[in-house]
Amino acid sequence: MPTAPPSMPAARHEVDDAIEALRGRSTAVLTGAGISTDSGIPDYRGEGAPKAHPMTFQNFMESHRHRQRYWLGSHLGWGRFASATPNGGHTAIARAEASKAFSGVVTQNVDALHHKAGSLRVVDLHGRLDKVRCVHCGQSFTRSAVAQSIDRLNPWLAVTDMQGHVRPDGDVDIAVSEDFVIPRCDMCEGVLKPEVIFFGEFVPPSVFDQAAGLLARSQALIVAGSSLVVNTGMRLVSLAHKKKLPIVIINRGPTKADRMATVRIEGGTSETLGAIVEGLGL
Repeated sequence: MPTAPPSMPAARHEVDDAIEALRGRSTAVLTGAGISTDSGIPDYRGEGAPKAHPMTFQNFMESHRHRQRYWLGSHLGWGRFASATPNGGHTAIARAEASKAFSGVVTQNVDALHHKAGSLRVVDLHGRLDKVRCVHCGQSFTRSAVAQSIDRLNPWLAVTDMQGHVRPDGDVDIAVSEDFVIPRCDMCEGVLKPEVIFFGEFVPPSVFDQAAGLLARSQALIVAGSSLVVNTGMRLVSLAHKKKLPIVIINRGPTKADRMATVRIEGGTSETLGAIVEGLGL
């Protein structure tokens, strides 16, 4: 995995202010790509982030060549993506959840690192890359099983040096090879798609309702590692603001909700969340 940029330390007084704002309150956490940079997964918009060429749902469904491009790039990035391990930010959240100080986590990430860290109440707003489903018959598959199928269908990949930049969605931006054979559903020969939200898709209402329900049962909100450019995340922050909940925002760079923050911390999520959880006596 690529080396993460050095974490920016937060000012101590800002961390202390956050601790006081959260003390004694059941706190929900909303996380974005910035929480996973210390695990070697790059941010979408941070410094040095690779240029994005997002796959749209319409292109994926309508074009065999686009499906070739997606599955080739995603397969090449999968090994590095799947080997990522939780960092201090993920484990701090899991520790606070186990102590009942945090009510759960809503994540915009598809890397499943909160699950790996031991968090039990996780709402995956945009799905998980480690699960695959047939869009025609609904049969589900593990990503590892699909990866084995791709290797079997494309033995030439094992002896081909194909390099590219891994993006936060696990995809590698790389030119399409016409020789690449895409996997098909072994039940109905239908189109396989990872259980993630592509550009042009909407978060299912039931999933957003789970996130809103978690927030409704909480007395404060932490936003960690998200610029809140994606509307679903911003909607949750707006709900918290409307309820007059304390909002702590931790991010490198500005966010769309900075004006709503009770405490705004410019810094890395790993060390800042660790300091907050430690300050809460957990």
